[in-house]
Amino acid sequence: MNVGARVLGLAAEVPPESTQQAVGYPSLFLLVVIGALVPVVPTGALVSSAAVVAFHHSAPLSLLFVFLVASCAAFLGDVGLYWLGQRGLRSKNGSRWLRALRDRAPEERLTRARDKLDAHGVAVLVLSRLVPAGRIPVMLACLLAKMPLRRFIRGNAPACLAWAATYQVIGILGGSLFPEPWEGVVAAVGLTVLVSVAPPAWKRLRRPRISKT
Repeated sequence: MNVGARVLGLAAEVPPESTQQAVGYPSLFLLVVIGALVPVVPTGALVSSAAVVAFHHSAPLSLLFVFLVASCAAFLGDVGLYWLGQRGLRSKNGSRWLRALRDRAPEERLTRARDKLDAHGVAVLVLSRLVPAGRIPVMLACLLAKMPLRRFIRGNAPACLAWAATYQVIGILGGSLFPEPWEGVVAAVGLTVLVSVAPPAWKRLRRPRISKT
């Protein structure tokens, strides 16, 4: 009985933030990796939401952990997808991963990505991670240019760091505007959607004007 009481007492002393972090960080890592491999998970919104929660917990290392977990997960997911794409190029029959990359990279965007890659080299990888729908066309352009994996890694590492920092700043801004974490999460997700939707919408609005001139 005494041993059981001590165990219960120790369990009661564990702060709830520790339990949330123990579950939250692996979940964030897994979801960002999956989102990098299969771009259907809103990874930017996930990072921003995690940053909001870390901001409201006021734990000094929480924001650093969110940044490290998100950037490492994005990096591993990108490298894994690039490696799978290389395998598809070497295979006579291709692969479903390579076909998926081609399906998600319209010819117009792929052409622009190849031109930017020729002009700027691996530096274009940093911008591709920050521009909505820019990552896959640039990655496919790198694959078609037969860029070695090591060179891709050198360009992709700073790209993932910049991406994680950008969406974490969005989360901090959203979290600082409201006293409740859930309100900050809603604001951060809204800012993330705005960042993703605004550039393509602006381009569509500009096209008729350019065609008239």
